[in-house]
Amino acid sequence: MAFKRQIPAAQPRTDHLPARVVSISATALVAASWVSAAVFGLYILAFYLGAIPAGQLDTWNDGLPGLYEKRNLAALLAMATHMAMGAVMLLLGPVQLIAAVRRRLPALHRWLGRLYVSTAAIAGVGGLGFILSKGTIGGFWMNLGFGLYGALMILAATQTYRYARALRFDLHRIWAVRLFALAIGSWLYRMDFGFWLIAMNRLGHREDFRGPFDIVMSFFFYVPNLLVAEWFLRARRKSRHPVWQWSASALLMLATLVVAVGSYYFLRYYWGPGILDALAGKRA
Repeated sequence: MAFKRQIPAAQPRTDHLPARVVSISATALVAASWVSAAVFGLYILAFYLGAIPAGQLDTWNDGLPGLYEKRNLAALLAMATHMAMGAVMLLLGPVQLIAAVRRRLPALHRWLGRLYVSTAAIAGVGGLGFILSKGTIGGFWMNLGFGLYGALMILAATQTYRYARALRFDLHRIWAVRLFALAIGSWLYRMDFGFWLIAMNRLGHREDFRGPFDIVMSFFFYVPNLLVAEWFLRARRKSRHPVWQWSASALLMLATLVVAVGSYYFLRYYWGPGILDALAGKRA
């Protein structure tokens, strides 16, 4: 009696589902960050750099006292360079993370990538130049935190470019994610700082930016970003345990929610009106 080989019915593929959810969660976070960071970049261009031709550089000190000092030309040039490059960096960063752009427009990805890593490195150098020529208002701890941030920015930009040139695209993408996590630091500093002052009634903050909260913020605006980036880089590997991947997805979605809510507030009440006022020539 002949027996027919039983062919099992096709089963839905679920083994890679956690990895796909991680990817979707990361895309949602990048999209939310891009919209908010792009508007913040435009705010920097309109408010801070727009103050240069308007001859109103003293308005720089409204957000962070001591940022502008008329007699220190070196610090002024360093900070203007840092702001200009930072604004471009915020606009370009998410584009480089879009897989469709890398696949379909490789030449565009390469040229934007060169511009991106260049602006990141120059922004880092500009920030370090400001610290060395003038120092921050917060003294030692702010100098240390912001100085380390600038050094890490230069390192990540260099490694991203170096591995792309070496055709080590696995390491190139890893460092590109780290660079993006650092690039959004200035944007997150404003958001974190603003929400803390509102929610906690300036607890731990001093006018000279040397309070307990100010010291924590000198590192908090970029260290958690790097930790989330490292979690994502490890969770996206299909070999990882699903529990690791699901937890990473939950973390990314929580971050997306926080960014979305925070962005709504800042876009509506701060950055949006600031851009319109700057374009209309109305400055505080």
